[in-house]
Order: sequence, then C-alpha cells, then structure tokens
Amino acid sequence: MPRHHRLGVPALIITALYAAALLTTGTLALTTGDVAPLWRLTVFAQVEEAVEATPQNVATMLLIGLPWACALWLCLRGPRTGRPPELTPQDRRLRVALYAAAAAWLLYPITPGWPWWAAMLDSLLMLAVVVLFNPVLGDGLEYAGLARIAGILAYGGAAVTAVTDELGVDLGPFVLLCLVGQLVWMVLVLRAQRWDDRWPFVTYLYGITSLVLPMLVMTLGWLVVDVGSLYYSLAAAAGVLMATWLAQSAHDLADPRNRPVAPVPLPTEPTTP
Repeated sequence: MPRHHRLGVPALIITALYAAALLTTGTLALTTGDVAPLWRLTVFAQVEEAVEATPQNVATMLLIGLPWACALWLCLRGPRTGRPPELTPQDRRLRVALYAAAAAWLLYPITPGWPWWAAMLDSLLMLAVVVLFNPVLGDGLEYAGLARIAGILAYGGAAVTAVTDELGVDLGPFVLLCLVGQLVWMVLVLRAQRWDDRWPFVTYLYGITSLVLPMLVMTLGWLVVDVGSLYYSLAAAAGVLMATWLAQSAHDLADPRNRPVAPVPLPTEPTTP
C-alpha cells in the first residue's frame, strides 16, 4: 500500500516512528509513573499540572495521539502514483491552498498554546481555500454565493478575532456568527464534494468527521477526561481531522484515476467488394 502513493514509504516510516514512540512512552508512564514523555508527544507541552499516570489518563493521551498518527500518514503520503490528470490553473491554485492550510496544523505541536499569529495564519490560509474552492466545484456547488459569504465571514472573522483577542477586545456574539458561517460553508462544500467524481466517498467522510467529531468531544469530553489540558488537547486532536480532509482533497485532485478514459475505437465495417 505505501508504494501506491508518491511519498508512501517515507510517510509510513514517520508514522511508524511516532506510533512506536507513543507505545513506548505509554508503557513507560504505566510502569514508572512518569507521564512527561507521553505528555510531550500528545499535548505538545511541558507538564504544568499534577497529572497522575492512571490508566485513564494514559489511555486518553494515547487516544489524543491516534488522530495525529492518522494525519501524519494520510497527509504525508501524497497522491497516488501514476500519471496525474491535466489540471486547470484553478485546480493547481486550490491544491496549493489546501496543502498550505493543512500544513498550518503542523504549527500546533511546535507553538505552545496556539498563539494569536498562528490562529490568524490558519484562518487566512482557510480564507484562501474558501475563495479558490468555488471555481473548482463549479455548478456542483449549490448556493455558491451563500457559501462564499459564509466562508469569508467564518475565516475572515476568525482572523480578526485572533487579533482582537490578543488586544483584549471581546467581540462577543461575532465569534458565534463566525462559527455558524464555518458550519454553513463546510456543509455546502461537502455536499458538492460528495457528488463530484474527483473525490471518493472516503474523502467526504473525512470532511464529515472533521465537522462532527470536535463537536462531540467538546460536548462529551468532560465525561471521560478530568484534566483540563487533556480535554483541550483531545479537542485539538479531533480538529486535526480537518487537516486530513484538506490534504486528502488536494491529493485526490491529482489522482491518476481521474484521468479521462480514452475512447475505444469502434470496429470498422468491412467494405463490400
């Protein structure tokens, strides 16, 4: 399977190393009581609160690492091998924007606390995706005007909110309006993507999961997680599925299976003497 993708082998190696590190540090936490190595691999920060190495906490941290491991494999493996289809300029620009927006999630492990500038950069990259997705979806995108307005409101507003939060300005209901805009944009784009032959059903499922799972975690996470940092890290790990959907959407545009099939010439009728 790795050789079916352009970067499948290095992606598999990186994912396997991360998974092995998770299992090793998880075992270390259970046997020695030291959760710091596992914490750094999943929460991506130093341990700043008293966290016991209970089976529940260790299992939660391993659960946090699972979406990150999946994202490493799915994002890094690239498109399928083979000659890609001829892409339009709009397709190429969208692929660049999708990959850039997916790569922004790599800032989360290396920037403690998700600073305002990282949130603003992520929002601006998603704003580019919003603008570039419409022409590629074409007539398959119903309510295209509404989708564009909702997406610009969602991610343009999120960029503004990132700055105002840093300045201590509370925008109140505007934040909720941005979230509604994001929901509307995602639903309309996923609906169009579902019936577009360039994207397989599994990519549509990644998008649906990235939309639904964070909501479930934010709603029900407190029932299974009793450490604040773990709760927010679990929500962030669920959110990384958005990066998976973005990267996979870009992979699929260059999938060789999207090449048009050459017509088979019809047999010629024999000429009568």
